[in-house]
Amino acid sequence: MELQQMRYVVAVAETNSFTRAAERCLVVQSALSHQIARLEKELGARLFERTSRRVRLTPAGEAFLPAARQCLDAAERAAAEVAAAVGEVRGRLAVGLIPTVTAVDIPGALRDFRERYPRVRISLRVGASDDLVEQVKEGALDVAFLGLPTTARPQGVAAHELARDRLVAVVAPDHPLAEASQVDLRRLSSEVFVDLPAGTAGRAQSDLAFEAAGLTRDVAFEVTSADFIARLVGPGLGVAMLPTAYAPHLTGVVTIEVADAPARVEYVIWSRLTRTPAATAFLTALDITPADS
Repeated sequence: MELQQMRYVVAVAETNSFTRAAERCLVVQSALSHQIARLEKELGARLFERTSRRVRLTPAGEAFLPAARQCLDAAERAAAEVAAAVGEVRGRLAVGLIPTVTAVDIPGALRDFRERYPRVRISLRVGASDDLVEQVKEGALDVAFLGLPTTARPQGVAAHELARDRLVAVVAPDHPLAEASQVDLRRLSSEVFVDLPAGTAGRAQSDLAFEAAGLTRDVAFEVTSADFIARLVGPGLGVAMLPTAYAPHLTGVVTIEVADAPARVEYVIWSRLTRTPAATAFLTALDITPADS
């Protein structure tokens, strides 16, 4: 069993096509098919069901795929560690972030990092804070940027606090509150809200604040993107609460200071168990010393 054979299996599984997999792997299709057939013979089981119209994993292929990915990841990490030992940073850097992160200029940081370490393959995923924590634990992400309520802290990962911020109210330009210099949670509780899905860390910041004040509110619209929250607030479908530092990125809405506003903490997190040379270099570029955090 060879690493290249595993790469071919993963490519076919991800593309559902021997032709596209061969293009991705920069080999002729006949060579890729031959290597997979050799592997299937060695394993004593077919990994793919092939018809003229589709390619899909067999139960044996479903069982083989996660282990193959782990082997390839381990081989890549080993090569990266050897390169780091002789002063070269390469491999992968998988970064996750929430859409409203503001404590770090992510595009600028990635640009500078790529210029300094051109042999590192960078990928970027956007998601909810809770999901990003799990992906770092599982090794799917190397580093992630989160926003959590002040009552919470990332669990099961290494974490470094980046910044603290308060939420502001976001309303339509023609909303009755648009001219107000300040508002409180009691006044806002009478409004219809646009917010993130219930149970997410971003939603919890506001839910906990209203609950602590003994107030309830009507969240009529739940969306997964902060930008889309603003798109619903602008036409007057509801009001919202978003981080102060993120508010200047929005257009077509008005922001108002909230006297008793909830706060959030932005963190950067990484695995407690394994850290690639690329992840270490990226954290160092952010002036974070992983061993001390």
